[in-house]
Formats: sequence, C-alpha cells, structure tokens
Amino acid sequence: METAPSVERSSNTTCARKFAGHPDAPAYNVAMSLKMLFADRKFTPMFWTQFFGAFNDNVLKNALVLLITYKGVSLMGLETNALVAAAGGIFILPFVLFSTHAGQIADKWEKSRLVVLVKIWELLIMLLAWVGFYFEFYGLLLFLLFLMGMHSTFFGPIKYSILPNLVDPERLTEGNAYIQSGTFISILLGTIIGGVATGLESSTTIIVTILLGAALLGLLASTRLPQVPIGQADLRFAWNPGPTMKDFWRIIREKKAIFNSVLGISWFWFFGAGVLSVLPVYCKDFLGVNQNVVTLFLAMFTIGIGIGSLLCSRLSFRRVEIGLVPIGSLGMTIFMIDLFLVVPSWTSDPSAPLTVSDFFAQPESWRLLVDFLLMSVFSGFYILPLNTLIQERSRPESRSRVVAANNILNAVFMVVSAGVVMLFYSLHLSHPQVFLVFALLNALAAVYIYSIVPEFVLRFYSWILCHLMYRLQVKGDQFIPKDGPAILTCNHVSFVDWLILSAAVPRPVRFIMYYKFFEMPLIRHLMKQARVIPIAGAKEDPEILAKAYQQIAAELREGELICIFPEGKITYDGEISPFRPGLLKMLAQEPVPVIPMCLTGMWGSLFSRKDQSLTAKRPRRFWHRIQVEIGEPMAPSGFRLENLEKRIRAMAGQ
Repeated sequence: METAPSVERSSNTTCARKFAGHPDAPAYNVAMSLKMLFADRKFTPMFWTQFFGAFNDNVLKNALVLLITYKGVSLMGLETNALVAAAGGIFILPFVLFSTHAGQIADKWEKSRLVVLVKIWELLIMLLAWVGFYFEFYGLLLFLLFLMGMHSTFFGPIKYSILPNLVDPERLTEGNAYIQSGTFISILLGTIIGGVATGLESSTTIIVTILLGAALLGLLASTRLPQVPIGQADLRFAWNPGPTMKDFWRIIREKKAIFNSVLGISWFWFFGAGVLSVLPVYCKDFLGVNQNVVTLFLAMFTIGIGIGSLLCSRLSFRRVEIGLVPIGSLGMTIFMIDLFLVVPSWTSDPSAPLTVSDFFAQPESWRLLVDFLLMSVFSGFYILPLNTLIQERSRPESRSRVVAANNILNAVFMVVSAGVVMLFYSLHLSHPQVFLVFALLNALAAVYIYSIVPEFVLRFYSWILCHLMYRLQVKGDQFIPKDGPAILTCNHVSFVDWLILSAAVPRPVRFIMYYKFFEMPLIRHLMKQARVIPIAGAKEDPEILAKAYQQIAAELREGELICIFPEGKITYDGEISPFRPGLLKMLAQEPVPVIPMCLTGMWGSLFSRKDQSLTAKRPRRFWHRIQVEIGEPMAPSGFRLENLEKRIRAMAGQ
C-alpha cells in the first residue's frame, strides 16, 4: 500500500504529449532522470525518504517472519504457519483503524513538516526494536510491526498527495514510476538484508544497527523537503472514524474512474498479500530450501515490480495509460498458474534444506524464478497506472483523503487475504494449490472488473492500435478540459477513428456513431462496452435520433465528453465533407464548449475507404505515423458551424 493541488496542463505546444516513434518525440534523457533522483531539490528528498522507510519496513518484517518460520515459534495459540500469515495482517491492521485520521491530517496540515514527524516516530520504533530482537520478545516485535504499520498509514496519504507538488504534471507518471520502482528496490534490499542477517552469528547487532541507520538517513532526507500548499486548512478534524469513513466513501465515489481504480488496487493487494504470505512456507515445506532461497524469491518479486513500473512508464508515453492494466492482470494469472504446475524433481528434506547453490543445481529452479519474476513484472504494469490515475483525477483539496480511503480498502482486502490463506490451510490445501486458487481468483476478478469498467478494455484496444500498428502523435491535448462537459468534433477518415481518439484524449469519451454499426456482430460488442451512442438520420429512424439527443444531453449534464463526427460519414476520397447541422441541436439543448480536432495519416490505411477490394486493403504500411491535433475550444455563444468546419479544414491542410 505504498500507495496535489490540481495542476493544469501546460499550454506550450512543446509540452504536448508525443508518442514514441515520431521524430519530434522527446528522447529518454538519462541525465535528466538521474538528476530527478539525486539532484532535484523537490523530488529527491521525497524519493530517499520513501526509500529508507520502505527499506526499514522490510528489514524488520522479513527478519521477524524468517525467525518465526525457521525457529518454529508459536505464540498465543498460533502455530508457525498461522503466525506468519497473521504477521501480515498485524502490519496492515493500522490502515483500517487509523487511515481516516491520517487522510484528514495530511489534508489539514502542511505535508513536509508532517513527514519529519513521521520519520521521528520511525526512529523511536527502531530503538524499541533493539530490545525486542536482543531478548527475543516476539510479542513485542509483533507489536512494533503494528507500529510500523501505523507509520506507513500516516506516511502513505502524505507521500502520494504531495507528489504532484514536487514534479511537473507531464512527469507525474514518471515520478510515480521512480517512487514505485525505488520502493520495491528498497523492499528488495531490505528483504535480502533482513533475511541474510538472521543467519549470521551477530544477527541482533547487525539487524538493529541497520534499522537505526536507515531511520536516521530517512529523517535526514525528510528535513530537505520543501514546504507545499495545504490541501484544506479549514477542514474540521473528526476523531470518530465512523462518520469520517462514510465521508471518505462519498469522496472516492464522486468519480467512477477513481472508485474503480481503488477497487483494482485493493484487489492487487489482496492477491499480493496472499501470495507473499504463502511464499516462506511454500519454500520451506514444499521446495525444501533455506531462508536464503526465500529471500531470492522475494528478490524476484521486488525486481519484477520495479522493472514492470519503469517499463509501464516508458510504454505510457508520459500519460496515465490504463490500457496496460488488462495486460498486467493477464500476465499475473498466466505465470502464477505456471508456478502451480512446476513439480520439483528433488525430495524435500526438512533436516537438510537446499542452499542457493543446491537450488540452482535443480532443473526446475530457473522456471520457478522466472515465473515469479514475470508475474511481478506484469504486476507493475497493473498497479502503476491505477495509482497515477488516482492522483491525476482526484480534487486537490481532498486528494490525501482519497489516498487514505484507498489505503483503508487496501487494508481490508489484505486482512481478508490473510484470513483466506488461513482458511485454505484449515481446508488442507497444499501450498501450490493455494497459488492456483489465487491465480483463478485473479482471472475472475479481472473478468468482473473489465466487464463493469469498459474504459480499461477500450484503452487496451486503443493502446494496441496506436502503439503497435501505428505511431501516434498528439498535439494540443492541453485544450481538453480536465473536468466538465464539452463536445469534441473531428473529421472522419476511417472505421477506427474513435479508437484512435480514445487513445489521444486523456479522459473517457462517449462517441456518437451510426446505428448500423451496431448490426455488425464483433463491432457491436465493442461499441456496447464503450457505451457508444447510436444515431440515425431523421428519415431513417426518428426514434433512434430522438433517443440519441436525449442521451447526449444527459451525458453533458453529467459533465462527460461527447465526440461527434460532424460530416456524418467516413470520407470516400480523403477530403472533408460539408458538416451537418446536428451539432447545432446538441448545443441548443446543452450549451457547452466545442473542441475542434483533426486526424491525419489514416487515409489509405487498412481501415479507410480508399481501396474497396480485400486484396488492395492488405496492410501496406506497418507502424505508420498518424497525428491528432486538438484546437482551442470554441464558446457555445455565437457558435457558427461554418467556422468550425473552416478550422478543422485548416488543421487538415485543406
């Protein structure tokens, strides 16, 4: 659950979003990236504060879990397996109990000063951890794990709500990728060091020294954070979590995209918490390996998340690309199922567990590690766009509470996950069978989420079309309003124009399309998923036409974007046809801004009407450059259809 006043998009066209493959697209600047991590006066302190905090969490947690696992510790009537699963629940329980308070505090007070206080808290916890490790007080260490959960509970809303204040808006996805990959690198290091330290002779001294040193470095980094604007200084703080929880629920449900993203993130933590809680006992009992091999598997997980996050950032091309989320969930399921299918050829011997070198000598070792790595890479594809979308689309005055509400729901899912794992063990499922169940549950959850949220699937299709078949460049996307209604208008060149525009526009769009497209079996399903509004001519079907105008007015009143192709048909000659007056009736019902758009580069493509025969229509230009140009909005008052047509013709060079 490492999980901004709103920032308007730059009006400078050089800052317009440009996709890879175009000659004007910005190159990946390694020097700029290194400066962001090591020399940026705003972002750098946040990165390293987060880095050392996540590192300490995992040194403490992994050292404790491995000591419990390999020393056979039982406590309060819980045997080792159940106690390991319970440890995960103990860590995330504070997110349920205190996230309402954390979200309010982060919105009400200045965030950089709050970060310093949280880091002082962490240092005090690490001082107590010395006592717990030295005297082997596992009850105290579990309580400190709970306190570290509280530390993360209060730090999370601050971290994610402060980030848009520390980076430029066009680098928000990149900043999130660095934070997320940095987090998982620190998890990797903390996991490895925490695991290795438990097997050393002076383990207590080493573990405590590491914990205290990291806490001090995190505190030092936090003091370098700049002050940022307060979210809502007049917010009335409520101690009672009940009414506050209800208010949080209302806030995250204000926008469907935010609520659905919160649900998607929460499912990820259900899946991840369950898999990681099973991993130590899977390695010990099923694979018969020592704790260093457990650490190796955890390394694959954290490396994979980091790689997946950075790849997702590059493939998103400086935008929130939720089209990568379905790819992520598919990969998670496939590689978790393959992990279940791997049966070790060696015999497990608890008295002589395999070392790392022994494990690598086995024929199945690499397949197991690669499965775990690739499952994690696709997890990065899944989680990064959802986290960034929450930051981008939430209101600045309530962004911390949105993050806190997300953390609460994440925590509930993780607590349930711990309980589900304990239930599976009570039903005598084997460790691989538990992995299989989680894989199948992930597939079912994905099917459900994408069936109720067609935007994910639509953006997936759009991403494939615009980045694998074509190279899309977008100019002027700063003219798309972040909130509120508008009518988008564009020339009509091909049968897939609407999918290309879906990729070009950062918000969901309701398209108006000719009703006979709904009679085509494959296209009908896709259009229903995208909630396309069918329309007909007045002489063809007046009832469909009237219903279309009603739907359009209702969507505009709800603050949605509507897109219409004013020509009313796909061009037969590549030229723009005269505009039809239907747009004027829409504006008469709901006077909203009209945004001119122009699509170029699709004439002559497989999806255009340039060639009629199937032989002539075969793909001739792979990865061809196409462009969407977006113009300044036109006010509804005094709007003239001929002026719109002139502007779009001029953008098209006609």
